[in-house]
Amino acid sequence: MIKRMLTGMTILSLTLLLSACSFPGLASNKSDNTIAITGGITSESQILGSMVAEMIQHYTDKETTVINNLATTTINHQAMINGDAEISAARYTGTDLTTTLGLDPLKDPTQALEKVSKEFKTRYDQTWLKPYGFDNTYVFLVRKDTAEKYNLKTVSDLKKVADQLSAGVDTSWITRKGDGYEGFQKDYGFSFKTILPMQIGLVYDAVAAGKMDVVLGYSTDGRIASYDLVMLEDDRKFFPPYDAVPIISDALAAEMPELPDIINKLGGKISTEEMQKLNYEADNNLVEPSVVAKKFLEEHDYFEGDK
Repeated sequence: MIKRMLTGMTILSLTLLLSACSFPGLASNKSDNTIAITGGITSESQILGSMVAEMIQHYTDKETTVINNLATTTINHQAMINGDAEISAARYTGTDLTTTLGLDPLKDPTQALEKVSKEFKTRYDQTWLKPYGFDNTYVFLVRKDTAEKYNLKTVSDLKKVADQLSAGVDTSWITRKGDGYEGFQKDYGFSFKTILPMQIGLVYDAVAAGKMDVVLGYSTDGRIASYDLVMLEDDRKFFPPYDAVPIISDALAAEMPELPDIINKLGGKISTEEMQKLNYEADNNLVEPSVVAKKFLEEHDYFEGDK
């Protein structure tokens, strides 16, 4: 099932990228009173897409539509460029810096945000709004028994036992430049006994089942809580920041100057721990991302008191 879904998404990605066409039924047919927002393929991106949509509908008379199941950052970006969407709800500084802009990674979160903000404004007439408050970066994960056995708290602690450990990592990370495995070995000064490329969604099951000793996952994934895994601190700050931020087209911001302030009410409101809980609701408890988003906003009264 997973393989078939991934294959379909790969074909969709290639089709959209090669044709650079509009997403069928969206840009050409949507109402002038409807704002299109890109979510994504993960529960996290879909939750954030629904949050932005709910905020807009709460504070304005506009309708919204959320475009989910966009498999990559590149496709998400293309939807904005094509005019199929006017807001991109879940973008990450480190990813867009290296993927969309083709620039070198930056370790400082403030510098990374300033760089992507400047470049997107200049190249694409798009504005990065306030970060949500969490950083969805790579994180090494182990089971509690492994952490206790080897006294593991930081990534550096792995060095003394790495030659005994098998690691499962995102397939693309092994050959990724900059913050991939080659750079990691140079920065931390060790290699694992074995390293196995895996689909990112499978690493959590693998380590929980004892098939892997350590895996590389995402810091806000709800399955970290589901499996009671231990996150190891990136004490050498190897991974660049991946702060989650919404983007709005300058054309829409000019048409509705109140929108940036409305969306910015979400700025700084979602911590890493909070995002883990929200993802857990969707991934573990199987609650629809749109329902998770609406419940969160209702619990916080849509941040009515914030300017």
